[in-house]
Amino acid sequence: MYVMKDEVGAIALMVVSLWCLGSWPALFNVLEQRGRVPMHTYLDYTIANFAVALLFAFTLGEIGPGTNEFPNFITQLFQENGASVAFAMFGGLALCLGNMGMQYSLAFVGISLTEVVSASLAVVLGTTVNYFLDDGLNRASILFPGVACFLVAVVLGSFCHASNAADIAAKLEVAQDDVIRRKLGDDESTTNDSHEYVGLLSDPGSKSQRCMVKGSEKESGSSYTITSHGDKSSSKDMEEEQFADNAVVGSAEFFEDLESHRAIKVKGKSVLFGLVITLFTGVCYAAFSPLFNLATNDQFHLLKPGVPHLVVYTTFFYFSIALLIASVIFNVYLLYNPVLGIPKSSLKNYINDWEGRHLALIAGLVCGLGNGFQFMGGQAAGYAAADAVQALPLVGTLWGIVLFGEYHGSSRKTHTLLVAMLSMFAVAVFLLIASSTERRVLPKP
Repeated sequence: MYVMKDEVGAIALMVVSLWCLGSWPALFNVLEQRGRVPMHTYLDYTIANFAVALLFAFTLGEIGPGTNEFPNFITQLFQENGASVAFAMFGGLALCLGNMGMQYSLAFVGISLTEVVSASLAVVLGTTVNYFLDDGLNRASILFPGVACFLVAVVLGSFCHASNAADIAAKLEVAQDDVIRRKLGDDESTTNDSHEYVGLLSDPGSKSQRCMVKGSEKESGSSYTITSHGDKSSSKDMEEEQFADNAVVGSAEFFEDLESHRAIKVKGKSVLFGLVITLFTGVCYAAFSPLFNLATNDQFHLLKPGVPHLVVYTTFFYFSIALLIASVIFNVYLLYNPVLGIPKSSLKNYINDWEGRHLALIAGLVCGLGNGFQFMGGQAAGYAAADAVQALPLVGTLWGIVLFGEYHGSSRKTHTLLVAMLSMFAVAVFLLIASSTERRVLPKP
């Protein structure tokens, strides 16, 4: 079995893990905004995540001969380690609930604020618990100033979101006034009936294509659709459709068009409700790492004398089994009992839904790699330091700006708060990683 013992190698794993864990939510956000049912996405994600755990277990967990201290993966499956297995599976359940909460909070408050609040709670609570579980393995004089930086980042992130929300509201108000003026102008003018044929050819990276049928918007399953408009309202409908497709990212028209075809309907919903979901997500994220720590190190001495601790790969396996089981139970229920305006679905629809499946599977693979590297780095250099990978906004905000137009066209105040928030996260990550020290493994009595 391969064991990571080098502090430098552990830090390298943490950096890679940070990028992975900050990137996969962006793929979830892409699929939700294209209208894919979130439960379909999550089930695909979980399957891919479990595949990564199996890969770690049967490769890194089986490389070379095992020892009494570090038995191979298959050997540990038949040992009496029920207490540690329970901690691992509770950790997987916590991550499942956190990821589901994240999936919905992305729609309400965006990828940037979701990752700011949830990741900061995970670090503040999770890092503190892990520090004491590891008996002060990490340097407290460096670790806790880093935690304080996360707290400051939470405050700055909240102000940044409030400022950006006010900017969006102002844009929508101006756009509504423009629509009223256009309609008044249309009523005073006369239009001729027209018969038009319009081809909508979608680009590989474009939004899901749509076709206008007698003034209503419907999803088109083909890549090329020809639509005939023969009534007086059709010309105006088409003009508005083309206008929405050409809307400037970050503009009022962009947000209105996004709401029209996304899976989770958030217009008119309370932002406070979205923040509550985000806080729940953060608490779940704060719990799974300490539970994984307990599973691998048995700080409560629940294992019988002579029974070795679970190695990282075995713990990751049980952790991912719980994540898979919980995901199937919760998401299958939500398929038939959806919330927040999500269309009702079924297992048959899920199996036949290949649109965007590759992105969901990639998200699961990337997240699985991120979790695996985080756990390997935490076992080698302390789980408190490994919680630095929860500084997801450093990566997530970049994706939010590049892919989703978050903060485009926002005020100078919003941009100033954004830069300040990211700066605090950068300092926090540096301090948490700098607190790493090599774990000394003592033989179990």
